[in-house]
Amino acid sequence: MRTDEWISAGTLDQLRSDGAKVIKGGIAVFAHEEGAAAVDNRCPHLGFPLHLGSLCNGILTCHWHHARFDICSGGTLDPWADDALAHEVKIENGEVWVNLAPRRTMTIEKLNQRLREGLEQNIGIVIAKAVVGLIEAGVSEDEIVRVGILFGTSQSGGWGSGLTILAAMRNVLPKLDKSGRILALYHGLVHVARAGAGRAPRRLLGPLPSADASAKRLADWYRSCVEVRDSQGAEKVLLTAITAEVSPDQLADMMLVAVTDHFYLDGGHTFDFHNKAFETLEAIGPDAAEPILAALAPLLSNPSRSEEQHHWQSPVDLVTPLKITFERLQREGLSTPAHAEASNVPFDEEAFVEQLLGDQPLATIQQMADALLGGLDPARLARLMALAAAERIVRFHTQNDFGDWIAVLHTFTYTHAVHERLLRSKNPLLHRALFYGAVAIYHDRFLNVPRAPKPKKEEYTEGMVEAPTEDLLSLLDRRQQVEEAAGWVAAYLDSGRDHSPLLHALGHSLLREDAEFHTYQMYEAAIAEYDHWHSLRGTDALADRAANTMLIACARYLAAHAPTAREMPHTARTAWRLHRGERLFEAE
Repeated sequence: MRTDEWISAGTLDQLRSDGAKVIKGGIAVFAHEEGAAAVDNRCPHLGFPLHLGSLCNGILTCHWHHARFDICSGGTLDPWADDALAHEVKIENGEVWVNLAPRRTMTIEKLNQRLREGLEQNIGIVIAKAVVGLIEAGVSEDEIVRVGILFGTSQSGGWGSGLTILAAMRNVLPKLDKSGRILALYHGLVHVARAGAGRAPRRLLGPLPSADASAKRLADWYRSCVEVRDSQGAEKVLLTAITAEVSPDQLADMMLVAVTDHFYLDGGHTFDFHNKAFETLEAIGPDAAEPILAALAPLLSNPSRSEEQHHWQSPVDLVTPLKITFERLQREGLSTPAHAEASNVPFDEEAFVEQLLGDQPLATIQQMADALLGGLDPARLARLMALAAAERIVRFHTQNDFGDWIAVLHTFTYTHAVHERLLRSKNPLLHRALFYGAVAIYHDRFLNVPRAPKPKKEEYTEGMVEAPTEDLLSLLDRRQQVEEAAGWVAAYLDSGRDHSPLLHALGHSLLREDAEFHTYQMYEAAIAEYDHWHSLRGTDALADRAANTMLIACARYLAAHAPTAREMPHTARTAWRLHRGERLFEAE
């Protein structure tokens, strides 16, 4: 016998007298039938000491949430609790010996299986433990994201908020430390599981029998299907294009041109969700094109079309001028210069942002058309549009109805999506998306009346050079600290300190909450737009102000939606502590 592997639990007679005992390594040993059995003393659900439970007829019941376990194998009868780790036991000369190593080890393959099971059964603790185990085993974050994406796109609901959250959290991982990355993955995966709960699996329709049609013809067919809200026809054409090896860039143009044939579909969500799907496809590889892109088809069945809505036609008719403008752009043969050249086209950026924030939409539409025809890079216009939308959040007064935060949020995330797409595509038909964003910014103008006061950074300036970012988190422990959070962040930005700890703190302020969908969107879009502007420092006069605006807008939105119950991060912390072998209860 090797004493470094086995440890004595005393005599069998004494164990029968005691019923159970805890030995070195946090192992609970029980008298069972003619012998003994042993399991990790921490309930795999939330860590309650199992030696305080009851063993009856071979079933060990935890007294906290009544999770039940087969004492011999550790297997649970209650999937929400996860399986307990069982240890081998032997009796020699009336003495009980327990192997310190559990019978079952969690390989990467088993952890991936547990992650899939957690997603299928919508069990947060199982998802959290799988994520922790995979990260600690050195599995790449994109491999973990891939499991969640493939599960989510296999469900009948199609691409929705859950997959969007996971895609957004994948994008912000570089801004977070290890614990933040685990939390971000966990949040995204849990929302994918929740979105799929109770849904039937989705079966792809399959491509057309022949893939001989040209990419242009397939794009025409796709637009025709979207025009009549034929989501099934659109899916078949899409899958045919993928089978024909149409490139991801061509697929993106095909799908997004169809999305922009009508105005601001579903309040911008349709374009935004398409953008997230294509960002995800870039991250996890083109072999996932079929499930990811086909998951977008349900969005096309009955989206609202803003040109049919009253406020786009009255009291100011914006539909007719936009249609005339689109005809003009097409008629005058719009050409897009290379990005480097287009960036040098003279343009008063600050004046344009204020124009967007004003109440002269027809003049804005005219100016945008003239700029595009003059060779201005559409992505540059999109970047300025995202800045104007962020300004709406910075200027959003808390006297507005609380639900109106979502209105300014929608416009910001839409303009961010347009910016990301126009950085990747030069298709002139996508420029229509710019005009929809400009109109949305115009429609949000009343949410800045009265305008929120400028951040009172002077209240936080003293000592800011040394102030820990935990001070911001403490501030957000109290409800509705919107202006206070804005002031703190503005003072931090003025202090000359490295911005990285602030980005990290804002991320943790999100991930420690039971956040709702739009708050994840806010953080991801703000950080992405911050990066775009931050990269222009020294070359663009507006860059510093714009980058700061993104972070102040982010802080205001996060503060408005905190604190919450914080159950999700508690579950993730429990999973990590269980993985590290920590005791969760002093009673052990």
